[in-house]
Amino acid sequence: MTVGELVCPAGTPAALRTAVDAGADTVYCGFQNATNARNFPGLNFTPEEMAEAVEYAHARGAKVLLALNTFPPAGQFGLWREAAAMGVRFGVDAMIVADIGVAASIRDAYPDQRLHLSVQAAASSPEAIAYYVENFGIKRVVLPRILTIPEIRGIMAEIPCEIETFIFGNHGLMVEGRCSLTNYATGLSTNMDGVCSPANDVEYKRETDGGMTTRLGAFTIDRFAPDETAGYPTICKGRYRAPCRETGYYAFEEPVSLNLARLLPELMAAGVHAFKIEGRQRSRAYVRQVVSNFRAAVDAIREGREPQLANLVALTEGQKESQGAFQTKKWR
Repeated sequence: MTVGELVCPAGTPAALRTAVDAGADTVYCGFQNATNARNFPGLNFTPEEMAEAVEYAHARGAKVLLALNTFPPAGQFGLWREAAAMGVRFGVDAMIVADIGVAASIRDAYPDQRLHLSVQAAASSPEAIAYYVENFGIKRVVLPRILTIPEIRGIMAEIPCEIETFIFGNHGLMVEGRCSLTNYATGLSTNMDGVCSPANDVEYKRETDGGMTTRLGAFTIDRFAPDETAGYPTICKGRYRAPCRETGYYAFEEPVSLNLARLLPELMAAGVHAFKIEGRQRSRAYVRQVVSNFRAAVDAIREGREPQLANLVALTEGQKESQGAFQTKKWR
């Protein structure tokens, strides 16, 4: 089995072309609706754009993965069924699913369609992964970002499918696939509507001292001093006051990006099949720089050379990076 497949984000048709041209082995993308977990205005693909994107990628030797990684609300399953039918018609190489109903529907209607298990399914044990493989024919699992490399190696020894891990982008240490904070604050669900911190519910207010307050729905989620840069307005990365703290603190998760560039040799030696770059909401410049640098690093390791690791901190959230739980776990 080949290791080190580079799986890259494509939030728009232009970003897909950029990722392919920068050296992506595979790109992942979604339709402009709630079937994918990045359902934001200005992002994603129309059916016509998806068909053209698959053709563009295939002509250049790259694969396309269709994200159908949200959970259908009751009575709305037709949207996911229609999206899967279009994906089959356009010839996507695999579909990324999280919901067991979606997985079962695709398995029954299109038994030859390759399925990958989304990180949204939060399957992190051999038993959970084996369940999806045995019941839905899952060929690859995207692991949550809470596992060390020895734990990944142990899982690989027990499961009959490929493993994909994140290597750059959102830190994501919450229980992936189980987030309800945005739903609590705005009424829209990350996991069912594909919307985390919907733009219509975000408000920035300039204070008299030059600082800035960020609100999500009815909740104040952060306050930035005049010399601080306002962060991405997600409720999980806000700062909050508590009786045990004199100042506001990051109660859930700090704004920091995952960067596993220095762990690539270990991950490849462990046999990880695919490396995933997060960032469907990011610019083409981000996609080009991150993809091209990881392309060069993976190729160097395969050829037995020392990888030249570029400094990507300028592209990280808050200009801070971390290896997260992949090396050691230090929970607060």
